[in-house]
Amino acid sequence: MEILDQVLSVGFFAAMIRIATPLLLATMGELFTERGGVLNLGIEGIMLIGAMTGFSAAYFTGNLWIGVAAAALTGILFGALMGLLTVTFGLSQHVSGLGVTLLCGGLTFFFYRLIFGQPSQPPNVEAFQPAPIPWLSDIPFFGPVLFDHVTLVYLAFLLVPVAAYVLYQTPWGLSLRTVGENPHAAISAGVSVTLTRYQGLMISGMLMGIAGVYLSTAQFNAFTFGVISGRGWVCIALVVLGQWDPWRCGLAALLFGAVDALQLRLQSAGAIDVPYQIFLMMPFVITIVAMAVFSRSARAPAALLIPFRKEER
Repeated sequence: MEILDQVLSVGFFAAMIRIATPLLLATMGELFTERGGVLNLGIEGIMLIGAMTGFSAAYFTGNLWIGVAAAALTGILFGALMGLLTVTFGLSQHVSGLGVTLLCGGLTFFFYRLIFGQPSQPPNVEAFQPAPIPWLSDIPFFGPVLFDHVTLVYLAFLLVPVAAYVLYQTPWGLSLRTVGENPHAAISAGVSVTLTRYQGLMISGMLMGIAGVYLSTAQFNAFTFGVISGRGWVCIALVVLGQWDPWRCGLAALLFGAVDALQLRLQSAGAIDVPYQIFLMMPFVITIVAMAVFSRSARAPAALLIPFRKEER
């Protein structure tokens, strides 16, 4: 009963929202690039270097929003690098993505040591503070759960309807989806496949960078090399689980956030005597099981992973 009370509490649902936020940002980013036909396996590395550059900028300027801008810019640059490798050069998307992740990891380690050395205590910043929405945050139960978070949380959840609108209601969204399904048809309609895929990758990189800096300046107030902890790989699974749809991807991120919040409460309650590593595995195992069950009917964009060469038909 104690565990049930905790699960049904305001704290549990508020934690679910907070934990789901970086997943939501990065998943929407991955969604944009995959709908354009490019799998961005650089997501884990881009999130990591975004967390480091954003934290560093915030640390030295004392302004957290400058940190967010720096992380977004870093993500855009590495999204463009993915475009250079996969769109311009037509290299394997798998190899290019893993290469970008390794490059980002190495650069993050190098520049962090260059900037901060090896401090005994990691430097920290004053994290984003909650910005409760007047009136709405006073609503019983729903107010603290939905309307008493840092600003980045609101922006992340607003991103879902924005992504759905952009993808399904705008000419650019139609172009991106056409490029991801049939690039030759897009060319016939006067759409630049190269430019559209670059745009998708740079948007995805921007959102991945912001997802990283959320972890180092909002969820935590310091940067560590394990701050991402595999969340980037989870986001790739969430896109499949969400069947490349913004609304379903958002629900998938909330599912992961709920399971992660649950395992934290099970650990603190101590009701089940098992190694804590079992609890840590829970979100990943349940995500894999859910993906296996619900994604059987999922259909990926037809041109995903296929390099585009204009002369080939």
